Amino acid sequence: MFMCRVNGFAKSKRVSSGPLFVSKRVRACLHEGEDGNTIVEMALMLPVLMTVMLGIFVLGIIFNNYTSLTQAVGSSAEYLQSLNTEPAGTDVCALTWTFMKGVAPTLTPSNLNVTITLNGVVTTGNGTTPPSCSTGTNNMANGVTVTVAATYPCNFVIYGKNYAPGGCLLSQSSSQLIY
Repeated sequence: MFMCRVNGFAKSKRVSSGPLFVSKRVRACLHEGEDGNTIVEMALMLPVLMTVMLGIFVLGIIFNNYTSLTQAVGSSAEYLQSLNTEPAGTDVCALTWTFMKGVAPTLTPSNLNVTITLNGVVTTGNGTTPPSCSTGTNNMANGVTVTVAATYPCNFVIYGKNYAPGGCLLSQSSSQLIY
């Protein structure tokens, strides 16, 4: 006869007619009282599952911001290229900045840093101070390359732990030739 403990009491296991295999008795004893295993497994795995799901969510936001930044920079460079017909003295950088904010409404303008290059002349601006430059005969002539570059910070914090301690910075650049 084989004995195992169930709820603190010894309980005998009898196998009805047939040979008394030890493996059947051991298996029956080991599977006794597994009612709470599912709850314990769920309690152990839930924090890991939630961390992975929140990480996927945060990475999705970062990817969405990067896609918005890419579209805003590319569209703004094309828009700046189309401004070559503006009269001399027009602030094309401010117009491009306003256009960029309209193309990427999901990005916070105060966090956006923009660099506009017209014929080798670099103009920078950020959310509080937009770039300023004016059209002239040299900087918006045919054959001149205009470049729009932008950077935007990203936040990679999950449950208070920063997974990018040096900082996460999204950057994009686009150039167009005026013709």
